[in-house]
Amino acid sequence: MEGPAYPHAWHLVTGWWTRVRPALVTACDGVLGILFAPSCVTCGAPIDRPLAGPVCDRCWASIPLLTPPVCHTCGEPLATWRTLEGTVARCPRCRRGRRRVSQARALGPYDGVLRGIIHAIKYDGRRSLARPLSLRMRAQCGDVLSGAAAIVPVPLHPSRTRERGFNQAADLAAHLGVPISHALIRVRATTAQADLPEGQRHRNVRAAFAATRRAEDVRGAVVVLVDDVSTTGATLEACATVLLEAGVREVRALTAARAVRRRP
Repeated sequence: MEGPAYPHAWHLVTGWWTRVRPALVTACDGVLGILFAPSCVTCGAPIDRPLAGPVCDRCWASIPLLTPPVCHTCGEPLATWRTLEGTVARCPRCRRGRRRVSQARALGPYDGVLRGIIHAIKYDGRRSLARPLSLRMRAQCGDVLSGAAAIVPVPLHPSRTRERGFNQAADLAAHLGVPISHALIRVRATTAQADLPEGQRHRNVRAAFAATRRAEDVRGAVVVLVDDVSTTGATLEACATVLLEAGVREVRALTAARAVRRRP
């Protein structure tokens, strides 16, 4: 039955579905809860709404957000006294060196529940978590997406993609409301950044990325790199270098989490 041909009947059907859908979802949640007793992948508590995903509402609500003041360039949280009225707040590290990424933001610190959600996506294949996570990234960090022509997911090496079966950065990018451009390819397999000390991470990803033909489509534009985690920012900087050399005007970055340096 098509809407334009039977407008009255169509409105009756859609109205009925709108009314009964919440009850059906609640009923299905109840049945699934009884049959399978699913538990939250981060805290282990029973999930009241299994259809909403494998993370409970309490865990989603408990994620600490990275809110201002943060470094304008890298997104590192700043002590209040470092933010001066009328100036762009930047951390000491970004003030000392030139960054290829002009502005980076993250939803929250790479710890606790957020770390558990990211691990569930990457290592347990819980890809359904990418959508609610990226929607929270979009709501919290929309400023970094403003004016962007495209999102560029940080690519995995083909061997890693075959092993994992997907790229978690691409899954996150798919729900951010900006067109995706696969303007980068990883041309060299590298050691996982998490397995290396901070001083070796920039060297590890040097010359690991190259521009694809699709980079031509974003020449002169603002693009946003998307990844799951930023630790030292070495991977994002390596990607930004390639994009800028390919003619991109400005490179920003958005990640689900960032490793926050502990202050003494």
